[in-house]
Amino acid sequence: MAKKKKIGSYPNTMIIISLTAALFLIGFCGMLVVQSKKLVSIIRQNIEVRIFIDKETTEAGKDSILTNIQSRPYVQQIGDTASIQFVSKEEAAIEFMEGTKEDFTAFLGENPLRDSYRVKIQEDYFEESKLKEIKTDIEQIDNIYEVVYQENLADDINKNITKVYIILATFALIMLIIIILLINNTIKLAIYSQRFLIRSMQLVGATNGFIQRPFLVRGATQGIISAVFASIFLVILQQVAIRNVEGLAQLQEYNKLAFILLALLILGILIGVVSTTQSMIRYLRMSLDDLY
Repeated sequence: MAKKKKIGSYPNTMIIISLTAALFLIGFCGMLVVQSKKLVSIIRQNIEVRIFIDKETTEAGKDSILTNIQSRPYVQQIGDTASIQFVSKEEAAIEFMEGTKEDFTAFLGENPLRDSYRVKIQEDYFEESKLKEIKTDIEQIDNIYEVVYQENLADDINKNITKVYIILATFALIMLIIIILLINNTIKLAIYSQRFLIRSMQLVGATNGFIQRPFLVRGATQGIISAVFASIFLVILQQVAIRNVEGLAQLQEYNKLAFILLALLILGILIGVVSTTQSMIRYLRMSLDDLY
C-alpha cells in the first residue's frame, strides 16, 4: 500500500533550505554589525591624547598637571583610576628608535623629545569637534607645551561605520523581502495542491481555524528547523573564523550572539506562520469555480 503524503509536505525541503539560507545571511549581517560596533568601541577606548610638557617644568609642576587632567570628565576611568600614562623623554626616545631603527641622539648629540602624558578619552567624546574642545581645554593648563591627537580619525571612523551599517541593513532587508516572496510562492504551491481537500473539509462543516491549524503548525515548524540550521551554521562559521583570524576573538560578544540567534528563531517562525496564513486565506475564500 502506497504511503500517503501529508498535507503541505511536498515543498518542505525547499522551504527549509530557502529559509535557512535567508536566515543565515540575515544573521551573518547581524554578526558583522555587532563586531563592527565592538571594533569601534575598542578603537574609541584606545584613542589617546598626548600632552607634551615644557622642558623646564619641575616635578611639582608635572604633579600639578596630572592632578588637573585627572579631574577632567572626558578622561577614561578604569575602576577608580584615570587612564593616564606618564612617558619620560628617555622612554619616548627608546620607542622612537625602535620604530625607526635609527639612533637620532647619535648625530643630534641630545634628546630633543619631551616628557608627556598619554591620556585615554571616554567613548562619548569620540568626535572631532569634542576632541578639539579637549585639546583647547588642556592647553590652558600651565606648563603645557603642546596637545596632539590624530586629527579627523574620529570623524572618518564614524562616517565609515555608518556606511557599513547602512549597507548591511539594506542587504539584510533585501534578502528578507526576496525570501518572503519566494517562500510565499512555495507555500502557495503546497496549499494549491491541497485546495480540494480544503474545500472538502469546508463542505463537511470544518471551521477555518480547524483547517488552518495543521498548516500553521507546519509553517512554524519549518521556521524553527530553518532557524536552528542557520544558527548552527553561524556558530560554526564564527568558530572557524576565530581560529583562523588573529584578534577576531576580541570582537566577540556572546550575549549579543545569543540575542541574534533568538531573533532568527522568532523571525523564522513569523515568516513561516505569516506566509502560510496569507496563502490559506486565499484558498479559504476561493469560489468552487476558481478551484479549477
